[in-house]
Amino acid sequence: MSRTPEDVNKLTESTYKNVMEQFNPGLRNLVNLGKSYEKAVTAMTFAGKAYFDAVSKIGENAAVSPVSRELGVVLMEISEVHKKVQLELEETFKRFNRELITELERKTDMDIKYMNATFKRYQSEHKLKQDFLDKSQADLKKLRRKSQGKHSSKYEIKENECVETISSRQTDMQSFIAEGCKEALLEEKRRFCFLVEKHCAFTYQLTAFHDKAKEMLTVTLPSWQDKCTDATQVPDTVISMIDGLRTPMSVIPESSPTLEHSDRTNSGSIVPPPAPSLKAHTSPLASMFSQDVPKRPISSELYSGNLDGNGLSRSESVSSGMDMAKKTRVQTIFPHTSGNNETLLSFDDGDIITLLIQEERDGWLYGELEHTGQRGWFPSSYCRAYNEPLIANRINYQYYYSALAFNPFFAITMSVLLVRGGNPFATVKLRPTITNDRSAPNV
Repeated sequence: MSRTPEDVNKLTESTYKNVMEQFNPGLRNLVNLGKSYEKAVTAMTFAGKAYFDAVSKIGENAAVSPVSRELGVVLMEISEVHKKVQLELEETFKRFNRELITELERKTDMDIKYMNATFKRYQSEHKLKQDFLDKSQADLKKLRRKSQGKHSSKYEIKENECVETISSRQTDMQSFIAEGCKEALLEEKRRFCFLVEKHCAFTYQLTAFHDKAKEMLTVTLPSWQDKCTDATQVPDTVISMIDGLRTPMSVIPESSPTLEHSDRTNSGSIVPPPAPSLKAHTSPLASMFSQDVPKRPISSELYSGNLDGNGLSRSESVSSGMDMAKKTRVQTIFPHTSGNNETLLSFDDGDIITLLIQEERDGWLYGELEHTGQRGWFPSSYCRAYNEPLIANRINYQYYYSALAFNPFFAITMSVLLVRGGNPFATVKLRPTITNDRSAPNV
């Protein structure tokens, strides 16, 4: 489609105006948005580092657990890998700022001055050439008016010269307009090419980042998943430890008949061995039975009302001087081992202990195991007042603890009876666990 020189000149001027009035302001806006983009990514990577630092901290806590040690190590590894990914992302956007945004900002400032000067030069040259052409055309008109008279031949040579001048200037004008339009269009294209090229380079950087991040994240992902495929699996060392809790490690020798007879006849003057210097530790699973395990010391519950099987209060039992069978008795709810300490009392869950010293000392009680006659100190949180139901529907605790020892999430199925509220992890699909637990009751 052919256009007149005037149409082409308008296209040239509109091209320069579009670059100066739309493209360059658009670049300025792009620079501002790019800076905001980088700040947002920096803030995101900062928050990501803080998040995965917290994940690592949880992993450190899990790493000291005998059953969750491997999972703690996995959490710390996940944290380290993700922090490396965040670091790579941060470096990618530093290059984005340095190679794209900063370059755009610099070129935009330079281009505004350059395009203004180029456009003004084009307009000035176009105006000058147009003025020369208009003057030549005006001169030709004058000569033609004069040649209308009697001496027309006198002006013929001048008229031919003026026509040649006009033709030359018209050709020059058309060439100038064509070159000016071509240069204006190329200037526009150069700027769009620069913008596309810079964003292609940024795209390559993002592609490299995602490839590297994918490699870092996927290389160890299968091994991480293998560690959590079976939440019911318990290390052999933990199983051995739990089995050791069921069997007393040592037996406390019985008191001599003379001392025992003296203690039985003189209940008010029992001289036990010194109480352990450290405060008694709480039963590992006592907190799971919020409705059944007392939250106050065992002594305050044992001595507040009818505590023994015969309806005798503490003051009545002590003052009446009754025999061993009618003193305050408790039933154990968790096994306890004395280890190498001969002043402590070993027992299994469900054993009956007669209290020889009524006052609790730093969480310790002193009593005699009824079926062996052994005496010693034991934690008050490991027992309950005898004859008080352990739970409303008479759950077999020996079965419960044995099952729980081999199935850490066995308590999920009992949560309606034992704990208040729901377990947010109860919906986790776990593999069925097959154990050789023989402590469960025969149905």
